[in-house]
Amino acid sequence: MLTVLELALEMCERGFRFQSVDLYHSDATHFLVDGDSLIPPFNSLPGVGTNAAKAIAKAREDGEFLSKEDLQKRAKISKTVLEYLDGQGCLEGMPEANQLSLF
Repeated sequence: MLTVLELALEMCERGFRFQSVDLYHSDATHFLVDGDSLIPPFNSLPGVGTNAAKAIAKAREDGEFLSKEDLQKRAKISKTVLEYLDGQGCLEGMPEANQLSLF
């Protein structure tokens, strides 16, 4: 049986590449094919369990997230899961809170 690393190397040798986990494109639990690349699921990130992954995908059905705070509330995920997503670049450019500071 191949290890994950061996499988990834084999896929790269065959011309496939891996994209990053994407807040609006990743599935909760399954890899998705996008041309010659794979989009990893949310639960492939260390610290993001299947229940949190499914909650994110479900909350996403109601439209774009306004902020990290909005994501956390709508998906009912922990601050730790939010930090894992942020650390992987999934939340890049997303404001922390819904309110804007005027000063």
